[in-house]
Amino acid sequence: MTFKYFITLILAFVLWNSYTYAQVATFKFDFGTGKVADDYTRVLPDQAYSKEKGYGFDFNTDMTGKGRPFYFSIAVPEGNYKITVTLGEPKRASTTTVKAESRRLMLEAIPTKAGETKKKTFIVNVKDRNINNGEVVGLKPRELTKLDWDDKLTLEFAGQYAVTAIEITKVEDQITVYLAGNSTVVNQEDEPWGSWGQMIPRFFKPGVSFANHAESGLTLGSFAGSRRLKKILSVMKPGDYLFIEFGHNDQKDKGPNDGAYKSYTERLKMFVSETKKKGGIPVIITSTSRRSFENGKIVNSLGDFPDAARKVAASENVALIDLNALTTTLYNALGEEPSKKAFVHYPANSYSGQKQALADNTHFNTYGAYEIAKCVIEGIKAAKLDLAKYLIDPKAKFDPAKPDAVEDWHWPESPKSSVVKPDGN
Repeated sequence: MTFKYFITLILAFVLWNSYTYAQVATFKFDFGTGKVADDYTRVLPDQAYSKEKGYGFDFNTDMTGKGRPFYFSIAVPEGNYKITVTLGEPKRASTTTVKAESRRLMLEAIPTKAGETKKKTFIVNVKDRNINNGEVVGLKPRELTKLDWDDKLTLEFAGQYAVTAIEITKVEDQITVYLAGNSTVVNQEDEPWGSWGQMIPRFFKPGVSFANHAESGLTLGSFAGSRRLKKILSVMKPGDYLFIEFGHNDQKDKGPNDGAYKSYTERLKMFVSETKKKGGIPVIITSTSRRSFENGKIVNSLGDFPDAARKVAASENVALIDLNALTTTLYNALGEEPSKKAFVHYPANSYSGQKQALADNTHFNTYGAYEIAKCVIEGIKAAKLDLAKYLIDPKAKFDPAKPDAVEDWHWPESPKSSVVKPDGN
């Protein structure tokens, strides 16, 4: 064996070890004050995130401001990550809510008594813009600063939290549910906006990951045109799902071939066929109803688009979640005036820089988004999707005719707010 060949073997071994470590590495962080286990990294209160270090407290936050959320980030590549958090403190009770990336709800108000410790595990999807051969997703300007599209995984801890440890492991065995849609689906980054897509992860245990590729203002055509469908298909595995909800913005297209039974139907069939080619499972979702009351009852403001979606699901023999019908029932149950509590209706000065009242009958606040996520879950059950077996509480039932009381909804707000209405309003 020549010296040169020997060195080549050593280098190959080192590179392979590095590659293998990168694929299976588990990151463990200890936030406590006691002795740190050998395989954990102690995180001190002043350890701010940096690219060089690859982890740390982010956005000028730390754990010292009880009641004020803190962010913790770690640089990781695209993929699904199993997160296990250890909650609880010896001398006080706590209630911890965890959001990931762009305000995805992962854990809701987990209580611990003084001296009690709880471990909770959930799955977070991290995505990037890259597709193949140098192609990238065509992001809108507002997306360039979103946590959903940056180069790290970010966790937000809120409430009267007590966090003692975080463990992060990349996993390859999750069923991934890809979400394609518009502003009613996208992970809304700023208060007080919300969508069902960012609430639904809270209801599922490990085994399922939600990868939300929706964006405000998009149609089926612009979603595909900005290479978002191509991105999803490039990473989809057989057995993964594609949930497809469009119609609000497609309704506004007025070209000669546009319309519910023309381009909308054709594109919806294309989404279905391309998903099936990859071994994926397409699920068509009719558009959420707008808050459009006449004589005390919701009227359809989406024309033929919900009907067209139902017809495509039937003709292509794919599952349908009739969210338009479910949300119509929900809003009617709430009532014309009380239903404003599910949408972004706020008087002036409710949020920083808000000089005028917000009155939006399309986009939800976090309460409305949470209720609609429950509607989607009932749709998953009705469609008999295998995903239902991964529900944290599969026996829980939600009747949109009997919505949860808004007074019982408690959401620790994130620091960022915006008075700018999402595209497609």
